[in-house]
Amino acid sequence: MLHQPAAASKHDPATPYKTRLGVWMFLFYLIFYAGFIAINIMSPLAMEKIVFMNLNLAVVYGFGLIVVALIQALIYDFACNSREAELAAEEAKGEAK
Repeated sequence: MLHQPAAASKHDPATPYKTRLGVWMFLFYLIFYAGFIAINIMSPLAMEKIVFMNLNLAVVYGFGLIVVALIQALIYDFACNSREAELAAEEAKGEAK
């Protein structure tokens, strides 16, 4: 039994855009996560403070990390799909001429 790709892959003209966007989003998230780590290292007792709806900073910040990651994923998907559609439209327009 041969194992081959389910669909043939082809050149993706949006790859540079996707890479650049992904790196910037990663750097943003890295800084946000580094803040969480920095608080834990420099002032671990600060994580015990109640900040929102009887939840401490550790829980709120942790959920914030999860929510930010999900929002970034949605933004990345929307931006990449829009860019792919834009490039496909330009390519189709160029072939029609």
